[in-house]
Amino acid sequence: MSELAETAGHGVAHSTTARAEIGVIGGSGFYSFLRDVTEVRVDTPYGEPSDSVFLGELEGRRVAFLPRHGRNHHLPPHRINYRANLWALRSLGVRQVLAPCAVGGLREKYGPGTLVVPDQQVDRTKSRVQTFYDGEPLPDGTLPRVVHVGFADPYCPSGREAAVTAARGRGWEPVDGGTLVVVEGPRFSTRAESRWHAAQGWSVVGMTGHPEAVLARELALCYTAIALVTDLDAGAETGDGVSHTEVLAVFKENVGRLREVLFDAVGRLPKERLCPCRNALDGLELGISLP
Repeated sequence: MSELAETAGHGVAHSTTARAEIGVIGGSGFYSFLRDVTEVRVDTPYGEPSDSVFLGELEGRRVAFLPRHGRNHHLPPHRINYRANLWALRSLGVRQVLAPCAVGGLREKYGPGTLVVPDQQVDRTKSRVQTFYDGEPLPDGTLPRVVHVGFADPYCPSGREAAVTAARGRGWEPVDGGTLVVVEGPRFSTRAESRWHAAQGWSVVGMTGHPEAVLARELALCYTAIALVTDLDAGAETGDGVSHTEVLAVFKENVGRLREVLFDAVGRLPKERLCPCRNALDGLELGISLP
């Protein structure tokens, strides 16, 4: 892995020149094998991102990879600095984000190995900061206004189309649409909670899709979730319920083809954004300058 010139105390450099157009928020396995990867540390007004950002080229596009849980997977879902992560990506030029994640299936037909590209989301988190526009002063003294951003359709239609087409091209028929319910974690759901989620008609359950999606919308970024089902959630199965070991085993078994779909989706994202995401902040007074 190549790096920018080292700076004291960090081992990687801060950069104002490194740029990317597409961001991928996921595990280190998605970038570790690429050639000529540049590691960049990004400062944000919201603190440090989960890790450095790793820049490389894929399908002729400049891509920024950010390990959601840190490169050593040391951050549980409720301690991820989601605001810093999205701000860091935008500051590098990113305008479209793909977000692979592991989820539990809430319907028997959505068993391990199912790929879901959701079109809706439900938030059941409890303690996460989920807006840039909270009226709290930033370190530079600027004061964000209270801004209400539309979120009726949380995922980018162009990004979803790219992901669905990429999966089909790899012979992995995805579930096109469905609802991702996001829980606080890091524990798995009780059977009662899982059955309640299923009874609402929701499709899959995860721990990291919120507030990622809404923060992306607040920065006028395109955001697309690509969800790999690693288990049937507790209320959808018999036996002892979900185990961490089971989740890791299924993810490891499918990570290769998930990576192929993800990389194909990168190449299919439009070079010119024509979707509604780019206009999410039109006419709004933010009180802060976006990077």
